[in-house]
Amino acid sequence: MKRLSFILNGLMGLFMAAFMLSCQQKPASEILTERIQYDVTIKSPSPDYDWWIQNLEGASREKLVRMLIDKARNGEVKVHDYFNNPIDATQVAHIIQDTMLYRMMRKEPPYELYDTLVVQHIEAADILRIRFLEEWTIDPVSLQVTKKVLGIAPVARRYDSEGIERWQPLYWIYTDDRYPAKLK
Repeated sequence: MKRLSFILNGLMGLFMAAFMLSCQQKPASEILTERIQYDVTIKSPSPDYDWWIQNLEGASREKLVRMLIDKARNGEVKVHDYFNNPIDATQVAHIIQDTMLYRMMRKEPPYELYDTLVVQHIEAADILRIRFLEEWTIDPVSLQVTKKVLGIAPVARRYDSEGIERWQPLYWIYTDDRYPAKLK
């Protein structure tokens, strides 16, 4: 009888443990999107904002930007141009310098137009945004969203020949081995 009671108590304990474990299991996260791309401003466009709004603290921002530039320039990571063609460290160096064609007018008569090339080097301080390619999943119970970074691109602020601000994505560094092949 003691043996039967011991076995029943043991089985009851196993069932309770199994029940408790099943209650603790999280439901599977659902994919919201396999990929979403967006820019994040990493240096605040306004000094009136709180320091953390659209801003990474200066030392953290500089470290991130320096890391993205140095690893690409030194060939430590696989880099792709904006059209997802693989590029090497030499090509990265060419991307980091911005060559602009300006059409100008001479100051003396006959005021003819002429073209001139201006080469400007993109500095770390010019990179004010980061473009992310991500996969998003959500836990349907807690609404906890998980973002997995698939790729990252530094984006530099540039001005064209008319002085109009434009944003130039420099190159992609993919952190997921399935990319960029999955984009094709």
